[in-house]
Amino acid sequence: MKRIVLPLLALFLAASALAGPAPWFQWRSKLNGALTCSQTPLGPGWEKTAGPYRDARCEKLIVAK
Repeated sequence: MKRIVLPLLALFLAASALAGPAPWFQWRSKLNGALTCSQTPLGPGWEKTAGPYRDARCEKLIVAK
């Protein structure tokens, strides 16, 4: 059992170490037009307006290669 579990655990840890952070997006309120920056959807009252960004201030765009 250890011969299977240990290599799988090592593979999982190596893969998670290579993962990058989630991108940020700019969201606009449908109610009053307010803007905010978030990595996750804020709900049905918000629409995604710009992104993806590298930072939490939605200033540094991620450039597609």
